[in-house]
Amino acid sequence: MDKETARERKRFAKRIQMETVKMIAKLGVGHIGGALSMADLLAVLYGGQLRHDPQNPQWKGRDWLVCSKGHAGPGLYAALALRGYFPLEQLDTLNRPGTMLPSHCDRNLTLGIDMTTGSLGQGASSAAGIALAHKLDKAENIVYLILGDGEIQEGQVWEMALFAAQQKLSNLIVFVDNNHLQIDGPTDEVNSLGDIAAKFRSFGWFAADVCGHDPVAIDDAIELAKRQTEAPSVIVLDTVKGNGWTATAGKAGSHSRTISEDEKNEALLEMQQAYDEI
Repeated sequence: MDKETARERKRFAKRIQMETVKMIAKLGVGHIGGALSMADLLAVLYGGQLRHDPQNPQWKGRDWLVCSKGHAGPGLYAALALRGYFPLEQLDTLNRPGTMLPSHCDRNLTLGIDMTTGSLGQGASSAAGIALAHKLDKAENIVYLILGDGEIQEGQVWEMALFAAQQKLSNLIVFVDNNHLQIDGPTDEVNSLGDIAAKFRSFGWFAADVCGHDPVAIDDAIELAKRQTEAPSVIVLDTVKGNGWTATAGKAGSHSRTISEDEKNEALLEMQQAYDEI
């Protein structure tokens, strides 16, 4: 990735963060922390790595994205709207009666959402099943899966890890948003995860650790993962929960919180200044 492309990805990530703040502030409350921490990943995926077509969301040749940490749906909705799946104005309807944008991802309601998620861990099994189906069809689709770090405390994730390695699902690329916080506090205090990449390697996976706010590092890791032919891949993203806004960055209370009008303006000003400096 050249410098100009990296700059575009960073700016795209800031736009995702700004739209996320605006939609949650419009509702008044929401899962802001985990949505902001994965913005750089979404910018890399929807900025070029993910094969997709906003004009044909069900295109058979598309890559699939399963956001297993479904509560971070607002961040994904922002990326989809910015890529033209639906008008930006639709973001104002987040989690309201009759909306197509519920608080957690729902494939039956939202254009561009490939799998309904929310019950933590279940998206992992779904993604592995989708990857196996593509493999059996000899299709070239890649399945990308986003897991939260607290989420991988679920045993179902490790059952999937065994299965995916056994089936040699090289078309499955997993991201762990390792932002070090979950709803009850720091992951190290709730249930320490240790060396996540090493754990996946012991299950037979290709694994890499990268800075989750560096688009070049994320892009390079994806390229390495795509070259795997015998094993699934996991990319552990070292991130900051609530990244991009001082009031939420690294704060335990950022998992889900209220956002007032004043706080929205404060966040947008900080993010706009960062955008202008990129």
